[in-house]
Amino acid sequence: MNPITQKHFVLTGIIIFSCFVCICQSSEKESAKDDYFVAAYVWPSCHDDPVGRENVWPEGIGEWEVIKKGNPRYDGHYQPKEPLWGNEMDNDPKTVEKWIDAATDHGVNVFIYDWYWFNEGPFLESALNDGFLKAKNNKKMYFYLMWANHDMPLNLINVHRYKGDNSIVWDAAVDWKNYTVIVERVIRQYFQKPNYFKIKGQPVFAVFDLDTLLQSFGGSVEETRKALDYFREEARKAGFPGVHFQFSPSGWIGNIEKIAEIIEAVGFNSVTMYNMGGFAEDYIVHGSQSIKVREEWDKALNIPFFPCVSVGWDNTPRIPQAGMKNTVHYNDSPESFATLLSKARRYADTHPDQPKLMIINAWNEWVEGSYLLPDMKYGFGYLEAVKNVMDGKYDRY
Repeated sequence: MNPITQKHFVLTGIIIFSCFVCICQSSEKESAKDDYFVAAYVWPSCHDDPVGRENVWPEGIGEWEVIKKGNPRYDGHYQPKEPLWGNEMDNDPKTVEKWIDAATDHGVNVFIYDWYWFNEGPFLESALNDGFLKAKNNKKMYFYLMWANHDMPLNLINVHRYKGDNSIVWDAAVDWKNYTVIVERVIRQYFQKPNYFKIKGQPVFAVFDLDTLLQSFGGSVEETRKALDYFREEARKAGFPGVHFQFSPSGWIGNIEKIAEIIEAVGFNSVTMYNMGGFAEDYIVHGSQSIKVREEWDKALNIPFFPCVSVGWDNTPRIPQAGMKNTVHYNDSPESFATLLSKARRYADTHPDQPKLMIINAWNEWVEGSYLLPDMKYGFGYLEAVKNVMDGKYDRY
């Protein structure tokens, strides 16, 4: 072999080896990213639901009717919220196809749909049934349900229509007859979907309100456990190894140690939160206090806790008397959110015995000021924040 050919052969070998190393490193990085599940709650209120139109939102645009009427309560207060993509219907599969692409492009790979059962029937289910499940690209994402079993006061759901009337429009407690219908419906319609999110093969089913759950079964821990066991047994009959029950309460919760005892006695498998807890007007303080709440749960539980990070909090469109002290309005930015989410990722990394699941409030809680979807103020800032965290930008050193 002449010197030139030999040099060319060696150089070619180096290039091929370098490419192989780069490909391996890239694959390892992608594999590591694939280990994480970043889930965001979907509040399915922004479409024309027949029950909703009759009882709370007569304009036929769902809760956009309330969101669009948000008004500033103090200097610099960003109300009403202005979606970059306009007031889209969340049960339109074309809308949800765009959501799925935007979510997965930025590291969000699970949607948790708030799911309701009132007056012996489903409420707001079209967002999931007609929106997500009819989206052509829905296999790109996992999904699971969070049974939002809380009561609905009239003036909270539409203060413009009901003013000071805080009577309950729907009672979220169910009897055994309705519960068995719910169990059959959820297993048949949702658990059977190949992209329904599972832990150890068990479909995850989250529950929001512990008191209402207990009330549904006579206030008895034992009877409530029997109800969850019934759900598990029906899931086994359908071919699953059981059900993974997740407790997902509001951030405004009482004695964590006492609640932890009850939820473990009832038979929950894990805990997360709907809002991250530790409310403060300053987002950085809010975040620090939410980590203390997380630590309290960690100390009290013998089951996994999955960290939750909220984008913000501003539910003034629902509450006329709410003002500055009721909102998160200092230091709330995509960057502050990203730093807090990076701490949730580190929490996931330091709990190797459980799935690396992180929860975000929320994908589209426009009415509560907590959303990842792009708007007219921050653009794609919050989605880019998720991408930066999941791409390792905050773990470089």
